[in-house]
Amino acid sequence: MKSEKSKESDPPQNETTTAWYEPPPYEIHSSGKLLASTCTLKDDGTLDIDFASSAPDELANALPEYQAVVVESKPPATLHRQCPPLNVVVQVVGSRGDVQPFIALGMALQRYGHRVRLATHDVFADFVRKSGLEFYPIGGDPEDLMSYMVRNPGLLPSLESLKGGDIPRKRRMIYEMLKGCWKSCVCPDPVTQEPFVANAIIANPPSFAHVHCGQALGVPVHIMFTMPWTATRAFPHPLTNVKARNIRQSNANYCSYGMVNMLTWQGSGDVINKWRVEDLQMDPVHTSMGPDLIETLKIPFTYCWSPALVPKPNDWGSNIDICGFFMRDEPVFTPPDDLVSFLRAGPMPVYIGFGSIVLESATKMTEIILEACKMAGVRALVSRGWSKLGGDNSSTGDVFYLEDCPHEWLFKQVQAVVHHGGAGTTACGLYNARPTVIVPFFGDQPFWGHVVASNGAGPIPIRHQSLTSQNLADAIKFCLTPGAQQAAQAVADQMLRENGVNMAVQSFHHHLNMSDMTCDIDPQHAADWMCRKPKSKTCMKVSHAALKDLITSGQVKVSDAVPHRPKEYNMDIERWDPVSGGVSAFIGVMTDVTSAIGGTFVNPFREYKKTRFAGGNGGEATLSAAAAMGKGVASMGTSVTKGTLVGVPMAFAEGFRNAPKLYGDDIMDHGTVEDWKSGGVVAAKTFGTGFYEGITDIVTKPYAGAKKEGALGFMKGLGKGSMNMVTKPGSAMFGLVAYPAQGIYKSMKTLRKSTVESTVRSGKLASLERCNPSLRARQ
Repeated sequence: MKSEKSKESDPPQNETTTAWYEPPPYEIHSSGKLLASTCTLKDDGTLDIDFASSAPDELANALPEYQAVVVESKPPATLHRQCPPLNVVVQVVGSRGDVQPFIALGMALQRYGHRVRLATHDVFADFVRKSGLEFYPIGGDPEDLMSYMVRNPGLLPSLESLKGGDIPRKRRMIYEMLKGCWKSCVCPDPVTQEPFVANAIIANPPSFAHVHCGQALGVPVHIMFTMPWTATRAFPHPLTNVKARNIRQSNANYCSYGMVNMLTWQGSGDVINKWRVEDLQMDPVHTSMGPDLIETLKIPFTYCWSPALVPKPNDWGSNIDICGFFMRDEPVFTPPDDLVSFLRAGPMPVYIGFGSIVLESATKMTEIILEACKMAGVRALVSRGWSKLGGDNSSTGDVFYLEDCPHEWLFKQVQAVVHHGGAGTTACGLYNARPTVIVPFFGDQPFWGHVVASNGAGPIPIRHQSLTSQNLADAIKFCLTPGAQQAAQAVADQMLRENGVNMAVQSFHHHLNMSDMTCDIDPQHAADWMCRKPKSKTCMKVSHAALKDLITSGQVKVSDAVPHRPKEYNMDIERWDPVSGGVSAFIGVMTDVTSAIGGTFVNPFREYKKTRFAGGNGGEATLSAAAAMGKGVASMGTSVTKGTLVGVPMAFAEGFRNAPKLYGDDIMDHGTVEDWKSGGVVAAKTFGTGFYEGITDIVTKPYAGAKKEGALGFMKGLGKGSMNMVTKPGSAMFGLVAYPAQGIYKSMKTLRKSTVESTVRSGKLASLERCNPSLRARQ
């Protein structure tokens, strides 16, 4: 009989080639003239990053242009038609404090007529449903997640966790939640069995599934979060400590975000790609795109904090809004008699609690809190939280141990608050003008600690590892000073003028393309289907109700309609030139082949071991190993064929096509390859215009340049024309092979029955069956 520990070390029964048990290489050391960097992973999971440059001016020019203009923090009022009711899934990974702001958002979305499903961890089912929102479980244990995050305050694991076996559990948890997030987009309600297919997705970044689910469904995605996730020169990534040598600090700040993204992708990219291939039946995301996918695709982003505390940086684009904290309506709460008696028995107490944080030693923390309260001379309301502060201790004359209690009511009863610095708790304290001591553990908590301190509403945050009775007592005393109380009141006055959730809903609506989302027959309803117009070859977007009417009247058949995809995401790699494009494609092919070769030798052994571990005999284990070897050989053949016929030629074709951009010339768009037919069309257009322009540009470019800028323009045009004699015919030649091959590859993928498409269609058909044609009130 194997021990529990040895069971944990065996591969899962459904394992393919994902190395669950191998810690990712969380390190980056690069050297170069433009940017040299050294990253060191600290024991607390944060990063020390050292940037240097031998050409700082060139680096500054290489970064996206900085617009030093005054930027409006609030989203502009939408100019589009009114948003129709949508099925909105809100995907949230985190603690109760992470979930609570999105409950406020969900309730606001409901007031606008949307059907809102909050998809998060199973343990929050009652919390979500009691708020009047639909709930869908995505798996994952938030208590285990919080315990992991206390040991690993950054998004990256500490050295202790790398050695202690946390990695496979965390990576498996991510995989479980990815699968749950996809199901939350297309599966019926677990309780009512009401069908559901999402028209839009709102998510926080740690849910990871957002953009990929959006691509599979063809629906818009909107990211909302409580900490900076978008690169800016204004401040570094909150999980980093940045040093800049011979480089502007602002540029180092900007680069820190890319560094964290790369390291995060190192730890989760293979898990995400495994899920994409197996569950979503889509190609894996290329390593060069994965880390910065959200920014590359210009996904709309709403930050839910007060712009009065952290204004919108000037280098954030129009797709980013800061809307204010998400404050829910104060819930109805009747305090227990013993709590009321405690509050009346003396001066206003101080609140101390760490919510969902799972402490390593609740006993030690309790001792620190009690001693600090004595030193500061204050009474205290201590929230037991998930760590059960106080253990079995009973409340005394100066200390009252709280169970679950809404902060909206509670913070009105205290004179200061001490907590971990979650965005929701921080917002609630400041909204009620309560000076705040933040003891951060991980994530955005240090960031909010420094924001509070910079506004004078609390002391410098105290890391939980450094917390003592003395510094906690000093921090509480600081909060009781008139200066801190006045600063907290000033912040509260600003927040009272904001309405974060309503502004967030406006932001969500503003970034939707309403013309793509609405029914052509009845714009007051969302378009869920595409079908041909009666007696016409053109297509139209229709709602469930409109389609049912068309079917009932005999104008169209169910088989004529396909699920509508209002938003498409292009995750193909953009090749900037033939050299780097060709080299990267060749490396990619070699990586795939090497991985397949490795799987051919490693997977048979794994399958043999798993079969024997499951109780199979030697013959069954040998058959399993042989099947795994066959899969490895097939994978190797597929990688070679796809790489040589599609990947490498496409890289050269696109590299030559895009090369004129590097010297300021325009390129012609010949369309998108969707199938074998469009692949041939794009190849023909590229071939014809490539050779024609490659020859004529040597005349037309100098002439146009001279006409515009005289002799200097003539020389520029001559240079462009000379380069185009190589790049455009080069694109034409490689495109003659690449585009048809890509079209054939996509057509072959389309021929295979997609369970994803079947699932989406089945969900929409179920909604169609339940639809009442009388919903079409206005035509």
